[in-house]
Amino acid sequence: MRIVVAPDSFKGSASAVQVGEAMTAGLRKVWPQAEVDMIPLADGGQGTVEAMVRATGGKTRTVRVTGPLGEPADAMYGILPDGTVVIEMAQASGLTLVEPVRRNPLRTTTYGTGELIRHALDSGAPSIILGISGSATNDGGAGMAQALGVGLYDAEGKEIGFGGEELAKLHSVDLTRLHPGVHTASIVVACDVDNPLCGPAGASATYGPQKGATPEMVEKLERALSHFADVVEAKLGQSFRDVPGAGAAGGLGFGLMAFLGAKLQPGIKILAAATRLEERVRRADLVFTGEGQMDWQTAHGKTVAGVASIAYSWGVPVVVISGGLASGHESLYDRGVAAMLSILPGPMSLSESMAQATLLIEAAAERAARLIEVGRLSVKGQTQQHT
Repeated sequence: MRIVVAPDSFKGSASAVQVGEAMTAGLRKVWPQAEVDMIPLADGGQGTVEAMVRATGGKTRTVRVTGPLGEPADAMYGILPDGTVVIEMAQASGLTLVEPVRRNPLRTTTYGTGELIRHALDSGAPSIILGISGSATNDGGAGMAQALGVGLYDAEGKEIGFGGEELAKLHSVDLTRLHPGVHTASIVVACDVDNPLCGPAGASATYGPQKGATPEMVEKLERALSHFADVVEAKLGQSFRDVPGAGAAGGLGFGLMAFLGAKLQPGIKILAAATRLEERVRRADLVFTGEGQMDWQTAHGKTVAGVASIAYSWGVPVVVISGGLASGHESLYDRGVAAMLSILPGPMSLSESMAQATLLIEAAAERAARLIEVGRLSVKGQTQQHT
């Protein structure tokens, strides 16, 4: 039996590599002779750099940047053999870098992400792949743009400060000092959502509360982000706010398109190409994948949906192992998933399950394999009876 194990990370508890290793260990308890091809994946968030570097034999580099609240942070990016740089914005501007009690999208900035891009351009990177999931920010990419030389000024000609609240002060935009590397490097954004910049499905309303925004703060962020887009689009003579993904990472998707000419693509497509996922899946008998939470959003550009789509096209059954199965996960059955299992064996707190994630994943993979083996033995028995 040939099995492809191609999971995403379980955010906050296990990397994609750790998840893959745990699944493999569980499967080998039932099928010790199986050929297991482990392919850690990501959709633009946590683990994107690790997955890309592992898949291509690249290397990593760590640099000091400005964190979400303006404090120094160490951020890692990947360098692939062809010189392509892979960046996770979460390394510089991510939610996990801010303690829960300090989370405030009125103040957090993407400036550090811009510093990572600048570092890559200064090094002569011919192309950049930028994953933008997991942000702590809601600044429309303003901080990122400032780090790359874009001037964002208020009515008095002063540079606006950091954070989503400051966007309301924007009066004029100066692109004359934009980093010249922007015009020569190819910049592709790995994006796992299709939200517009503003509105009920936009950055502030959809993701602001996850980043510490109260209902009052969401309204303030929405007005500021809309004003920011008005000024930027008037300067550029082009609209980006309604492009799917513009609202990703607190509007960083918008800023990357507007200021850097970046192209947004589903992160799983980028990772699938780099890892030759389709080529490896089509030769498999079974595929295991998974992520921390399965819900209605999973079908929209997430890793599990991408893996299932590829496997379905080749008639290979897919089993999903997840930390939780929330409302809407059933839609994955229509997208090629054969079965879904939660790692929880019984009532358990979130902190407990996260602390034991790899052990629980391994046990769930073993349970799945034993259930599949029951079916295999049943079919074998029926075949013998008929012969």
